[in-house]
Amino acid sequence: MLGKGKKGKMASAKIDTIIGQQTRIEGDLHFDGGLHIDGRISGNVIAEGDSGSVLTVSEHGNIEGNVQVPNVILNGTVTGNVHSGERIELAAKARVNGDVHYNLIEMAMGAEVNGSLVHESESDTSVVSFERDQFGTTNGPD
Repeated sequence: MLGKGKKGKMASAKIDTIIGQQTRIEGDLHFDGGLHIDGRISGNVIAEGDSGSVLTVSEHGNIEGNVQVPNVILNGTVTGNVHSGERIELAAKARVNGDVHYNLIEMAMGAEVNGSLVHESESDTSVVSFERDQFGTTNGPD
């Protein structure tokens, strides 16, 4: 499994909450810290605040909704968009039916994304607009 043998932030993450394989939750789930899902969530999964929260979804786990968590380790299925502001690991049995927004991504052979991969940098970038005059020349910012 990904993350095994690594001494990174996610490999040593503490699990605060476990959703068991026989558990089904309907509705949005808000958490802080470490969350491990073996069961089924029908709703959005959202990490609170600017924390270093970690979501781990096992091969038995299933989320039907959007995920918005800084660090994600996925080996199950997500039907919805995934927003990972820091890092996402897609293990061999990971399935995402939606877009994946990430800063850093690690994807194992066999992982599947049925949607777009969208890189988003941690730093705030400003958009600079350019306007063309009537002669087709570009006027940048002053």
